[in-house]
Amino acid sequence: MRGAGRVAHDGPMDDAMVESFLEDGFVKIEGAFPPRVAEDCARLLWKETGYDPEDPASWKAPVVWVAGMAQGPFAAAVNSPVLHEAFDVLVGEGRWQPRYSLGSFPLRFPHEEEPDDAGWHIEGSYLPEGAAHWHTNLRSRERALLMLFLFSEVTEADAPTRIRVGSHLDVPPVLEPYGEAGASFLELGPKVAAASADRPLAHATGHPGDVYLCHPFLVHAAQPHHGTHPRFMAQPPLYLDAPLELDRTDGNYSAVEFAIRRGLSETADPRAPEGARGTARPATTDPQSKLSPPANA
Repeated sequence: MRGAGRVAHDGPMDDAMVESFLEDGFVKIEGAFPPRVAEDCARLLWKETGYDPEDPASWKAPVVWVAGMAQGPFAAAVNSPVLHEAFDVLVGEGRWQPRYSLGSFPLRFPHEEEPDDAGWHIEGSYLPEGAAHWHTNLRSRERALLMLFLFSEVTEADAPTRIRVGSHLDVPPVLEPYGEAGASFLELGPKVAAASADRPLAHATGHPGDVYLCHPFLVHAAQPHHGTHPRFMAQPPLYLDAPLELDRTDGNYSAVEFAIRRGLSETADPRAPEGARGTARPATTDPQSKLSPPANA
């Protein structure tokens, strides 16, 4: 892993970003939106909790879930020029849906109680008719990316999301036998955890305004908060505008698609596709949301 997949954005995003995404399964964009916007978002989130930011005694629960937030600061956070450029680079121009809200928000507070929500998993992306739990399939139906938006300072003491680096490459072989129907995140959880058990660990730390853009198959987990400062974060999906394609006649794969092909050891196209811009190596109440977060980060 190279610098936990950090990406500078003082110039055009280039092949280094895509190669980091293909290898690690995520990129961290520092200062993806302004700190003042993060402050405004945090202020609105505190109001949703009903807690007093200055009184830790009021922080009664270890996790407070906030669903969708569509106020101006949240729309501004997800629509920064650098994020739009990154979406185009990783997902492909015209292949993702704009967002005007964010959600959901697992707000974690320092607490003696340890919530039972720290298992390794990938996110579900759609709910089949009659199903009780959210599903995922090999083409990541409906979801282009998992995104982690930081609205507070997050150090390793502040319950950052745990990430298994490169684990997105372990998941396609797990999903392939399920076909288009896919499987529920509950069924897949133990399997993707076992498949990625030897991967190195990273933590989604950073400053207010930082954003992690993650492959939808990145294996990740929450953890209890034994620090001192609440962790405010959003974990919204970026939605697909059209289904992912794993067998494009023109070879114009997005980085998300190409990573899935790499995980399946596809070698029919030995060069990185134009859409991926990298060098190939074999190997809710959210006003916009169509998903309900099945798992925690």
